[in-house]
Amino acid sequence: MKLLLIAAPLLLASCASIPLEETATSHQLATTSSWWNEQPQPNLRSWWSSFNDSQLTRLVNLSLQQHPSIDSAIAAVRGAQAQRQVTQASLFPSLDYSVSTSSNRTWNNGNDSTTPSFSTGLSASWEADLFGKNQQELLASDATVQAAKADFASVRASLAAETALAYLQLRAAESDLSLLQDSIKSQEETTQLAQWREQAGTADSLAADQARSALESSQASLSTLRQSTEELRNRLNLLTGQPPGSLSFASNGEIPTPSNSFAKSIPTDTIRQRPDVRSAGYRWVQAIALTRSANADQYPSLTLSGNLGLSSLGASKIFNAQSVAGNIIAGLTGPIFDAGRIRSQIAVQNAAEEQAFASYRLTLLTALSEVEDALIAARRTQERIVTVSSASKLAKSAADLASQKYEAGVIDITQVLETQRNEITLQRDLVSTRLDNATAYVELYRALGGGW
Repeated sequence: MKLLLIAAPLLLASCASIPLEETATSHQLATTSSWWNEQPQPNLRSWWSSFNDSQLTRLVNLSLQQHPSIDSAIAAVRGAQAQRQVTQASLFPSLDYSVSTSSNRTWNNGNDSTTPSFSTGLSASWEADLFGKNQQELLASDATVQAAKADFASVRASLAAETALAYLQLRAAESDLSLLQDSIKSQEETTQLAQWREQAGTADSLAADQARSALESSQASLSTLRQSTEELRNRLNLLTGQPPGSLSFASNGEIPTPSNSFAKSIPTDTIRQRPDVRSAGYRWVQAIALTRSANADQYPSLTLSGNLGLSSLGASKIFNAQSVAGNIIAGLTGPIFDAGRIRSQIAVQNAAEEQAFASYRLTLLTALSEVEDALIAARRTQERIVTVSSASKLAKSAADLASQKYEAGVIDITQVLETQRNEITLQRDLVSTRLDNATAYVELYRALGGGW
């Protein structure tokens, strides 16, 4: 068990390239975990390839290309980048032009005359960023862009995991379906034998009724499993951005699982790559920058403006130097009384900053917990696979032996049906446990931020 002190602001500063030295000593997160080490960074970008299943790889890649949520997240990034350009423009002067024409009509001794006049001009203004208000707003916009990119990565990571989980569930349902079909064949043979004995008068109708009841119960379960497989196929179509029925799936009846050696090397900085952790961190950075911007409102602002105009009574004389007029104005403004507006706005931003940090801290702790839970699930389900597999083999042997004894007339139908039920139950438990194991690895990859 190794204790790690994660200095959150320093971590964020390294990610966002935004100076946060002033807050670096004010917040620290103490976390403990048993899985941190200093091994090289594993490649999590395309973790689904570790399952060695070409259909899974095809479906995940298709979902990352075709699902509408990807387009939506990309549009959000573009919007944040455009807004950042808007904010950056405030750091530079603005320059406008104007062109106008007018005419004066006069009457003198019955004579009507019209005198045209022309004017053109340039005006410029610039607010000097004396106390960094605009610069802090630009830093906040930078953080917003990075958060949008992290949200895009989060969409990719989640979509890859959800597609993999749906695929694994489909394979498990197909395995269940195959097992149940084999079990129904055995039950049909048992039911036929019980009916023959009833017709021969060597057994009463109770045995035949019990056999038929067990058979019909299994057939009902078969219908439920078929429904589940069809629904999972539709879900995979949805996750890959396709209409229902568009994709074809070759059934292989096996649940793919990755190598479990991955869980043995998770580096200390892996948690930083989780997109939701990065997004929450950038939101905190944004809140800090906006707080600094609000603080700058307490101080004076310097605005420079100027005008350059040309006017003339004739279009041909518009650029005559005698018609040039210009001025430059410098204005210094600052708050005197605002009924507490600035102070209240600073308090609002301080509260928003505290909320953003609390959200970041919760996201980080949640990430640590999810990794720990996924590692535990991967380890424990692997242990269960061994025991359930052994029990399933023993149950099959018992069911085969019970059928032989029933055919020989040594035991009654109740024992046969019981061993058959136990066999199919354990076989399906084994499928379920294998699904749980594969699911644990998918959740581990998702918890580590894989998929982007």
